[in-house]
Amino acid sequence: MSEPKPPTPTPGDTYKGWLFKWTNYIKGYQRRWFVLSNGLLSYYRSQAEMGHTCRGTINLATANIAVEDSCNFVISNGGAQTYHLKASSEVERQRWITALELAKAKAVHMQAESDDSGDECPAAPPSSGQGGGCRNLEIQSTLRTLGSKVEDLNTCNDLIVKHGSALQRSLSELEALRVSGDVGDKMKQVTERATLFRITSNAMINACRDFLSLAQSHSKRWQKALHSERDQRIRLEETLEQLAKQHNHLERAFRGATVLPSSFSNPALGNKGGVSGKGDASDEDDDNEFFDAMEDPAEFITVPADPKYHRRSGSNVSGFSCETGMDDQSVNFDELSLASNPESPQTLELEPVRQRRTRIPDKPNYYLNLWSIMKNCIGKELSKIPMPVNFNEPLSMLQRLSEDLEYYELLDKAAKCQSSLEQMCYVAAFTVSSYSTTVHRTGKPFNPLLGETFELDRLKDCGYRSLCEQVSHHPPAAAHHALSEKGWTLRQEITLASKFRGKYLSIMPLGSIQCLFDKSENHYSWKKVTTTVHNIIVGKLWIDQSGEIDVVNHKTGDRCHLKFAPYSYFSRDVPRKVTGVVTDKDGKAHYVLSGTWDEKMEFSRIMQSSKGENGTEGKQRTVYQTLKAKEIWKKNPLPEGAENMYFFSSLALTLNESEEGVAPTDSRRRPDQKMMEDGRWDEANAEKQKLEEKQRIVRREREREAVKAASTPEEGAHPDNYQAMWFDKFDDPASGETLHVYKGGYWEAKEQGSWDMCPEIF
Repeated sequence: MSEPKPPTPTPGDTYKGWLFKWTNYIKGYQRRWFVLSNGLLSYYRSQAEMGHTCRGTINLATANIAVEDSCNFVISNGGAQTYHLKASSEVERQRWITALELAKAKAVHMQAESDDSGDECPAAPPSSGQGGGCRNLEIQSTLRTLGSKVEDLNTCNDLIVKHGSALQRSLSELEALRVSGDVGDKMKQVTERATLFRITSNAMINACRDFLSLAQSHSKRWQKALHSERDQRIRLEETLEQLAKQHNHLERAFRGATVLPSSFSNPALGNKGGVSGKGDASDEDDDNEFFDAMEDPAEFITVPADPKYHRRSGSNVSGFSCETGMDDQSVNFDELSLASNPESPQTLELEPVRQRRTRIPDKPNYYLNLWSIMKNCIGKELSKIPMPVNFNEPLSMLQRLSEDLEYYELLDKAAKCQSSLEQMCYVAAFTVSSYSTTVHRTGKPFNPLLGETFELDRLKDCGYRSLCEQVSHHPPAAAHHALSEKGWTLRQEITLASKFRGKYLSIMPLGSIQCLFDKSENHYSWKKVTTTVHNIIVGKLWIDQSGEIDVVNHKTGDRCHLKFAPYSYFSRDVPRKVTGVVTDKDGKAHYVLSGTWDEKMEFSRIMQSSKGENGTEGKQRTVYQTLKAKEIWKKNPLPEGAENMYFFSSLALTLNESEEGVAPTDSRRRPDQKMMEDGRWDEANAEKQKLEEKQRIVRREREREAVKAASTPEEGAHPDNYQAMWFDKFDDPASGETLHVYKGGYWEAKEQGSWDMCPEIF
């Protein structure tokens, strides 16, 4: 019946064996197979499970090991994981304690060494042809191994000293006893040998320390060489990128010279549509960028049209006669209105009512290994996984939604448009502008608590005010409503679905965004594209937006199809490129939009369209002849020092600023978010856990009450029993979608200072 005796644990060995693990009050202790390897303690139901099913793992680097009695001991990593274990005997328990202490010391040392190295090896992974990089990694690995072995010896020495001292004390006590002379001599001899043993072990560890010191001194020189090679590689990459861009521009110029008809003798596509030779070289480059940015092999290309084209009596392109029948006034009016859209003389400039802040405390330089947490989240829904604030930015998702209004002027101009097609251009540009704030924002916004709200009252400053509310917890959903004095209303309900795929994180916004204009009664709707966070495992985090958006005018049938091209290092196109075509209800194209979602958007009026040559995939592309491009939107510059303030825009810096009279559920009152903004991240993490636990308790209580009130437990236990405070569900007949819309009452409650009906969530 006795099992084979496990080996005595030694540094670096994998230690395995049976232990009894506490499961619950019903089953009590259950026998499990434990494996200790590389600083991780894992357990299985049986040895046969080791190849496919691990029941749990705890990292000893951050764990506490405590002995309860002769056979029981506890391993905990701060509350998230706690193992109550029991060995079959006191000797067996001591073997495990010794092995665990050795493994913990080794893991702590390895983690400290990794932190000191500054994560340099992952930042520059060598490719298959980089022999020098491989050698550097091999040297670093060897040094870490040597340091680990010496640390193991150091740990052994501590144990030897501890037990050797105890042995000497015991022998000294025996020597003090009155015994026969022979026994006394033997005792002295044993004591001398124990002393020599301790001296020898001290000499051994001193020699090892000298070796480690020597290795570390060489390591510094090797690290400098590694830094130098890494910097050189970065410079080579930048040079290669510049060469690729130059090659791209030359290739575009060549293609432009061969595609244009004979009437356009100038090989540069950007001479302002052939108006004249005016304009400097930078203007020509910009226009080249515009016309060739539309060169999508799968869809269409654009070429500049002759500005005198619409004065000619005829056209050799079928289906365009009615468009060209419009005289000069219609074309010039459209171009003028879209390019400038001047304000009427009666419009008064709005003066800011208060001086808002322009800075927040700088972001602390706290290092945290993202991969150490994300590796356990592969394939999971991240909204259900608690994350430390180290990965966040001090804004909630409700505030991020409100940032969509940074370029509200586009909707103000759209409200003044007489033509629905012109209005569509501005709405499409507003759609693209909402992504401009995300280009450097790799921090995750705080998940709002259920019932949390955020108001953005810019009525006196900018003529609008908006309200957001978290209307669902699982799945997390936020409703947003903005109303402007300029005659437009924006409403949206967004549910975020996120999946971690190992190398990248995909964020898929679900839901609809709608914009309504009072004067024209035009009703627009669209959805958001997918956001991808790259380099989760190694390298610098960067964000890309990709996908397609259809902006639809449900009243007129007009449509704008926007395409966000995914970034590719080897692509000929500009990074973060966006293209779009505005069509009427019959599918006829009127405007082309082009640009990037992080910088600017331009538009041009289509004068003629025809079928061009086949693309690389065998599809026949449409060729649009357009008037010169005009800028319709440009990103505002970031404030000074934005790189130290989470890359916040000027609007984002003001969103968490304290304001009087806001609801007690407002995101500005959230304590963990405010602590993070002030740089108190440890306190913010603790407060965040308290708030999340409080929310879970409230949710369970709400479900219990629903069970009592419902006719069946299944009906009552459904998690959708929560009723939003300021929003109601609405079936929109125009778009056919169901979303939460503002039901009123918030701003009236604010004026009266009556917030008694608001729940206590903070």
